[in-house]
Amino acid sequence: MTNFKTFLACGGAFGALAFAAPAVAQDADAPAPQATEEAPTGNAIIVTARRQSETLAEVPTAITVFTADTLEKTGIERADEFVQLTPGVTIVTGTAEAGDTQINIRGINGARDAESSVALVVDGILKTNTAQLNQDQGTLRQIEILKGPQGALYGRNAAAGAIVIQTLKPGNFLEGAIKVSAAEDDTYSASAYISAPIGENAGFVVSGSYDTTDGFYRNSFLNSKTIDDQEIWSVDARFVADVGADTELDVKARYADLSGASINFNAAFALPNFGGAFFEDVNEHPFGFYSNIRPTNEQQTFEASAKVTHQFEAVELTAWVLYSDVEQALTADGTSADFARFTFPGATQDSIDASNACFGSTAQLTGFPVNAPGFIGTVPTPFIFDVANGSTFGPYSPTTCDGTQFQTREQSDISAEVRLASTDDGYIDWQLGAYYLHINREVGVSLGADLGFGVTEQLFNPAGSNNPTTQLYNDDFSTDVYAVFGSLDFEVSDGFELGLAARYDVEERSATNLVPNATDPFTGGPINPGQAFGPIADQSETFKQLQPKLSLRYALSDDINFYANWGIGFKSGGFNNQGSAAIVDQAFNQFIGTNVLIEDVYEKETSSAFEAGLKGELLDGAVTFDLAGYYTTIDDMQFFEFFVGGFGLLRVVSNIDEVEVYGGELNLAAEIMPGWSIFGSANVTESEIKENASRPITVGNKSPYTADYTINLGTQLDLPVTDTMDFVARADYRITGPTWFHSVQENTSPTIFSGLLPGSQLMAPAFVGDADYSLTQRDEFSVLDVRIGVQTDSWSLTAFADNLTNEEYLNEVIPAVEFGGSFISPGALRRFGVEVGFKF
Repeated sequence: MTNFKTFLACGGAFGALAFAAPAVAQDADAPAPQATEEAPTGNAIIVTARRQSETLAEVPTAITVFTADTLEKTGIERADEFVQLTPGVTIVTGTAEAGDTQINIRGINGARDAESSVALVVDGILKTNTAQLNQDQGTLRQIEILKGPQGALYGRNAAAGAIVIQTLKPGNFLEGAIKVSAAEDDTYSASAYISAPIGENAGFVVSGSYDTTDGFYRNSFLNSKTIDDQEIWSVDARFVADVGADTELDVKARYADLSGASINFNAAFALPNFGGAFFEDVNEHPFGFYSNIRPTNEQQTFEASAKVTHQFEAVELTAWVLYSDVEQALTADGTSADFARFTFPGATQDSIDASNACFGSTAQLTGFPVNAPGFIGTVPTPFIFDVANGSTFGPYSPTTCDGTQFQTREQSDISAEVRLASTDDGYIDWQLGAYYLHINREVGVSLGADLGFGVTEQLFNPAGSNNPTTQLYNDDFSTDVYAVFGSLDFEVSDGFELGLAARYDVEERSATNLVPNATDPFTGGPINPGQAFGPIADQSETFKQLQPKLSLRYALSDDINFYANWGIGFKSGGFNNQGSAAIVDQAFNQFIGTNVLIEDVYEKETSSAFEAGLKGELLDGAVTFDLAGYYTTIDDMQFFEFFVGGFGLLRVVSNIDEVEVYGGELNLAAEIMPGWSIFGSANVTESEIKENASRPITVGNKSPYTADYTINLGTQLDLPVTDTMDFVARADYRITGPTWFHSVQENTSPTIFSGLLPGSQLMAPAFVGDADYSLTQRDEFSVLDVRIGVQTDSWSLTAFADNLTNEEYLNEVIPAVEFGGSFISPGALRRFGVEVGFKF
């Protein structure tokens, strides 16, 4: 493998931790196996990876577990925090809109606007909308991250893995806690909970959290905090009661509200024939933000669920129902400035008004500093049409010339599951169940002319209004999911177990176009290009898949287990905004001769994954380890594409026909002495696109969003200072390897400029506008987080530093291939803070 030398070199950095043992730990984040609230005896960590409680060592798959103690000492609260401590897992979140979270596990990535590839299960209930991963999930008590297909056991959208979360369950005594923190950039956080019994057979937990920050970056044009500022609060409630001797009722509800900024991107051009800053390494881009539109992001979440568990003589019945409603809205600047959409007066009044607005703003802004190679000339016309006086705006410019965008995503769903599971101590454990889900989802993307009055927050604004709509995608999606599942686990002999699980899903999907029969007030064409040949008809598709999973565990000794598993992963196909295929074909294939295949209906994604490994402990449990290898093939991998042109912008999901992924992973935790632990993990992943009809030139490239390797190193101290006070310190160091974010990598491609240049004042040959994307790979980067403080049984005081070395890195790179560049977002910078906690 091409990264094998790097893998070995980095592995040597923590090889000494193993004391010459050729193995690495199972629980990479935890200093040593520790008892949880559910652990019956000793130091065994109890997990639910097979929908039943068992020790970590018994589970035939690689799992990263964050126990209650680890959660407290790391300060983990949200997905972006625990993912960064998990080998082979990366995350992109918060770059575009609230809830837009992309988790990649061993080469399988979620795709924007498609379903997630990672299931989120909280207190035994499968969440239907993983847009909530950016929020607190209540008072956390344990997190398990499972890798590889988990659909057979955990249900829908678990092709890459599952995140299984347990929150605080009310007990028989009163308890509570409050934690507050303050950090740089006006960053403040507070969380609290109270748990209390109600009589002898019931209890409740109520928790809340509040977070606010001004963010790391500022808008130079608006002179304000409009780039990554955010405010979010949530309230969670849980009521658990014994209804009779054998029945338990568990009722939960939560509400969360988020407001902040959106679209914190810059553009980096990839046009080598233009020279200078038009051909830029994305890793060397100096970020500046100059939008004249205050970007906003709003998200409201409401959930309610009820779960009943009843114990028969040798069988347990579990039934639950969940209602979820998540509403999101986004406003931001547009991207159309460089393509003269609003800078040439036309026959309509809206066209004249938009052109005049551009002239007015430009006259005042001539010479205003913007990101290279941008400049604002004496006229707003793009420089290729007026070489002497024109401008180069780039997207999200300080002028009105780039227009506006308004996006909405409203989703409500109801789901239910019934499951029977054996509870006796025989040689066979079994489960059997059924699942139903109904989703209503409406998605809208509206582009408008910026006449200097800001964004009117509705999807369609008629000609003559303050923010006339120039392009609109608006569709209503309906989904019904039916599934049955079951599993059998056999104890063949002492220390030898076989498992078989399967799930069969049927997803019935439909799409209805909601765009009114209106024309673009600038071009006179349809407001949705898909309407060029008449109204867009309703569409419906059914996607079906069997998801089997086989596993085995064999005890090589009392302390070491061999395990292997194989499974099929599945993610349903679906619908792009209707009209997407038409605009890609007209704007790119027909205009500049590209060969991009986009469909209004994208295919289902399936994967076949094999994993084998060793896990166990050494030195009487002082060292725990896990060593695993894996091989996965993915058919019709779903992939997000972003297109920008004179029409505005377009978000679609395409399919990569076949991708191959293989790699290795090792984890280690060792207790050097009582109170001092060290831990480390490493993952290396190789991937290759084997076939891609959507973009044939990408065959041989790597799987998008997949880091070549990840390495985690850390240490934790928990030492007594007095009889009642401990000194606690923890350091976590994460290295993330080079990462491509698109299927187009070291490739060239025609762009919109290739089509515009021959007819412009430059009269340049078309090839001058071709793009070279060899400089769009994110470089390796490393982040060091440190926490140090003191604690007693009732209070704690902790100082912390996130990204202590102030590493500058990219959060995400989104090439818009036919635009001639990439949209890039910066990662978090250094932040110092202090945290105070009290519990009773």
